[in-house]
Amino acid sequence: MGFFVSRKLPAKVISVGNITSGGTGKTPAVIYLAKTLLSQGHRVAILSRGYGRKTAGTQLVTDGASSVTDWRNFGDEPTLMANKLSGVPIVVDGNRHRGGMVLVDRFNPDIIIMDDAFQHRAIERDVDIVLINSQDNRATHKLLPYGMLREPWISLKRADVIVFTKSNMKKPAPFLRSLARKTNRPRVRSRYTVGKPKNIFNGDPLLNLGLTAIAVAGIGDPDSFIRTLEQVDVIIADKLFFMDHYDYTQDDVDQIRTQMKKANTDTVITTEKDAVKLRNLETTGINIYSVGIEFALSPKAEKRLLNIIQK
Repeated sequence: MGFFVSRKLPAKVISVGNITSGGTGKTPAVIYLAKTLLSQGHRVAILSRGYGRKTAGTQLVTDGASSVTDWRNFGDEPTLMANKLSGVPIVVDGNRHRGGMVLVDRFNPDIIIMDDAFQHRAIERDVDIVLINSQDNRATHKLLPYGMLREPWISLKRADVIVFTKSNMKKPAPFLRSLARKTNRPRVRSRYTVGKPKNIFNGDPLLNLGLTAIAVAGIGDPDSFIRTLEQVDVIIADKLFFMDHYDYTQDDVDQIRTQMKKANTDTVITTEKDAVKLRNLETTGINIYSVGIEFALSPKAEKRLLNIIQK
């Protein structure tokens, strides 16, 4: 209606977002997209607001070469992206136009990926990629606070492409497929590939598969995490779940120790996003492993997505 002004950045802008509150797998999708575009010779940068960080203003997470140790300066997801990507500068800023101009001035990218920006209208985008969790059910697809929807389904008509995530864990329900078809937007399905559990401090792989562990996570879709663990031959004796982007404290570590004692295990399995935060706490005597998740597309789906991005 013209109430809000959208400004253009001097680079192609790709938004990766969703219409639900968390759990769609945006971070793995952004990492995949950055790696794929880098492999094609593009100069790629990432712009995020840095949800949950303790700092304000514009913060350079990485110049594409440096790693990050304290997630509190930038948020858990930008920190994870910085440590998994090489050659991709990342900036966090609540004022995304300002943050985008910092990336342009310092690194001259030809593509900027905006993380979690479907509802952000201050910057014009060339491509809107919207993710939908294939695990979603009707109960969650009501508007907040009654469900998980940030905005109505009709908003998907703004999208350039809809991506169903985690479809290898569970096919999208008929009601999801039907609603997506009604938007008349291109649709593709993605899957998750699961890596071997690795020690969060030294990176050593978990060799003793079949052992008993406690599952600990503060993410938007813990059910998918449990399905993931079923693929790595770990017996889950107990679960300890927190809200998405949870900021762990030493008291939480004590609670984990109590749960471990009851389950007669010294091992914890968590996500890479949670590992970013647990590394900063005192966890002596606890073997903590994280499971790496990667977003993946079939060759046909990847070609279709890239054609949409590059047209």
